Amino acid sequence: MNLGYFNYPAPANEPVLNYGPGSREKEILKKTLKELKSTEHDIPMYIGGKEVRTNKKIALHPPHEIAHTLGHFHEGDETHVQQAIDAALQAKDAWAALSWENRAAIFLKAADLIATKYRPYMNGATMLGQSKNAYQAEIDSACEIIDFLRWNVHFLSEIYRQQPVSSPGVHNRLEFRPLEGFVLAITPFNFTAIGGNLPTSAAMCGNTVVWKPANTQVFSAQMFMRVLKEAGLPDGVINLIYVDGPALGKICFGHRDFAGVHFTGSTGVFNQIWKTIGENIPNYRTYPRIVGETGGKDFVLAHESADPDVVATALLRGAFEYQGQKCSAASRAYIPDTLAAVIKKKLVEGINSFKTGTVEDFSNFINAVIDEKSFDKIRSYIEKAKNDPRAEIWAGGHCDKTKGYFIQPTVIEAKDPLYATMCEEIFGPVLTIYVYKASEFEKTLDLVNSTSPYALTGSILSQDRQIVELATDRLRHAAGNFYINDKPTGAVVGQQPFGGARASGTNDKAGSILNLYRWLSARTIKETFVPPTDYRYIFLQEP
Repeated sequence: MNLGYFNYPAPANEPVLNYGPGSREKEILKKTLKELKSTEHDIPMYIGGKEVRTNKKIALHPPHEIAHTLGHFHEGDETHVQQAIDAALQAKDAWAALSWENRAAIFLKAADLIATKYRPYMNGATMLGQSKNAYQAEIDSACEIIDFLRWNVHFLSEIYRQQPVSSPGVHNRLEFRPLEGFVLAITPFNFTAIGGNLPTSAAMCGNTVVWKPANTQVFSAQMFMRVLKEAGLPDGVINLIYVDGPALGKICFGHRDFAGVHFTGSTGVFNQIWKTIGENIPNYRTYPRIVGETGGKDFVLAHESADPDVVATALLRGAFEYQGQKCSAASRAYIPDTLAAVIKKKLVEGINSFKTGTVEDFSNFINAVIDEKSFDKIRSYIEKAKNDPRAEIWAGGHCDKTKGYFIQPTVIEAKDPLYATMCEEIFGPVLTIYVYKASEFEKTLDLVNSTSPYALTGSILSQDRQIVELATDRLRHAAGNFYINDKPTGAVVGQQPFGGARASGTNDKAGSILNLYRWLSARTIKETFVPPTDYRYIFLQEP
């Protein structure tokens, strides 16, 4: 029984540790990396709280050290998808009935476990499984996932407090129910925090979840599942399965109790999901919620008033941190001809100073791309640009997959503003620059807005406030997250709610109150204290 209204104030963002020389966190993380590499891990699925193993084991290798085997995960099939749905539906009533303060406590405890005991393990698993350096792992698999858990508790408590007004003799109240059925969470390789947020944000609202991570994110996903179990998450609330897309879609999207999908991945896959759901609408208990964050072709637009050092830094960090494998990574840039020479020099110097290699060597700024398929795709763009008169390689271009999937950060100058690498999502360490005439800035604004079907992130670099205002207005629909004098990456939960529109998704803003509304179904309750006993209204009376 609730005996009070419980308050969950806005939290402070989790401090980012710097892993500097001689720091305790660096020492602990290096020991943890050795520990995680010292054994071959046997990774089960988690269905209804039970560890499920199959006869089909898939090897996991660090992308930067493909000769090493981290372990094996047990791949499932359609039967395991059905088992996960059954477990979620079986757990649903008890989970929805659990008081809010006890649901909240589980996720707050999970956040504290990651902030302390599991911090080096979450980071280590992300570094080894997804080839992320220590700092990129820290801001992702520690800080951001902690922030998602804590801030979502705060946001949901704010939603629950929202109540309608009541008139004399009447009391109105609003309750926020979980959806009818189960929610499917499909998560990508590139952010462990997204892998944690997509299932837990729906679960926090009282829903039960089937969670399918990318195969290349399994190592960190199972680590997070272990955290949730230790935090007290009841069996069946989140069910972690490793299956291929067709098997997942066939069972989930054909199920009467499918209530919604929380997705991050490619635009093509999301389009197919939406189409399949639409075709199955008559079969569902209710209209499913469809929430997706998809692709990006994110831009940096520099005005001639911009500081060249600011431009170069924004591009070097924004395009090449985590090998450009961020949905928000700077992928196309527009540089005025008056600054092109000096910026080119700074970019070349920066790229030539990058160290590349394994994640265990903390001096490496660049690590490997996620897998061979990605490597081959990225290399194909680079090789075409080398032999195309419409493009010029400013820096980088070397690719080597003998020991790991290493691609040297590459800058391409496109002579044609509609050249392929200015328009198509590559998802790797490739930045394409178009040098425009400084006198044609407004024309370039139209080019930025129309070149790509995506609208995720973008930035304007300028020291002229009128230019900043002009670009902010004209590019209003070109990016869901817009940055002024900064790189277009690095959104922080509670500070910059993240998401884009157009072909970049439904813009439901992960890390904000907006996203949680999608996993709730409101019910209005009106109670009349002294109900009428006669149907006649006073207007019926004649003089």
